[in-house]
Amino acid sequence: MSLHPALFPLRNALAAATPDSAKVVAQTFAPDATIHICHPMDTVTGADMWDTAYAPLLDAIPDLERRDMIVLSGTTPEGQDWVGCMGNYMGTMLRPWLNIPPTGHLIHMRYHEFFKLEDGKITEAQILWDIPELMMQANAWPLAPQLGKFLATPAPMTQDGLTAEGDGNATMAHVLAMLDDLCKYPANPDPAVMNLEKYWHPRNNWYGPAGIGTGRGIAGFRNWHQIPFLKAMPDRKLDAMGDLSSHWFAQGNYVCETGWPNMRLTVSEGEWMGLAPAGKEILMRSLDFWRVEDGLIRENWVLIDLLDIYRQLGVDVLARMGEFNKARNLGPISLPESQFS
Repeated sequence: MSLHPALFPLRNALAAATPDSAKVVAQTFAPDATIHICHPMDTVTGADMWDTAYAPLLDAIPDLERRDMIVLSGTTPEGQDWVGCMGNYMGTMLRPWLNIPPTGHLIHMRYHEFFKLEDGKITEAQILWDIPELMMQANAWPLAPQLGKFLATPAPMTQDGLTAEGDGNATMAHVLAMLDDLCKYPANPDPAVMNLEKYWHPRNNWYGPAGIGTGRGIAGFRNWHQIPFLKAMPDRKLDAMGDLSSHWFAQGNYVCETGWPNMRLTVSEGEWMGLAPAGKEILMRSLDFWRVEDGLIRENWVLIDLLDIYRQLGVDVLARMGEFNKARNLGPISLPESQFS
């Protein structure tokens, strides 16, 4: 089963987070662990994980809950033990976080979190939080509207994301073959060379990050993500090239991949997320989960560190958000417990 016992204390402590959760975080992360987190937190050590990441989020969302929907564990081809988690942070946002205005309402923020384990401790982590998703709920997203659908990302349709079993070899082979065919375009200018119908279920759901959004079916995937993406960055190169690397493991019908970074691209043509073609090479952090059903990809959860991409292109999203929010009250919100009269 996919539930790795070394992460039980951490997952339990953050399922209903309190200041006391700091003790469990300190016990689970090796003090010198390398923790890669999405921009603007970037890279911290295990000893700083609570103060840098979790404590500010808990201050903004005092009833913070971490809800796992997929947990996979496995040994990579390189012999490393990793655990990958997908879920939503949820709670009532009563104070600003990263200067995102509080909403006073229940919020959701998807996470993809990968943990490397050695001797029962986390020694490395790669973590993406969908910060733009929270900005949108606060009506504070300062950039182009997304093409895909905005929604709270759901758990797997089969509801077995926490109980996957099996070696997953066939699942991984299918996804890797799909990626190989994707990369045949545009060197071969015929889009048919990507063979999407061979790999993707006709009713697949592609759950992209906020800023790109979710697409339904092959047409949704192509129109709301793939076509704009490849038009803007036709030279994209995947992992295992130069300084790019990924960690892959699979269980049953699930496979996941984590890389920091795992893609190199040049924003050279077209427009993507409203960005002008800057002719600048960027590195992309993307953490992915796939579920295969009847030999075809039925669901794909994708998070990309979009704020870091904008940073590489000279756009400070948080600063631009601040310009929009100058006239908004960024103070704490207090909700009355009862007011019937």
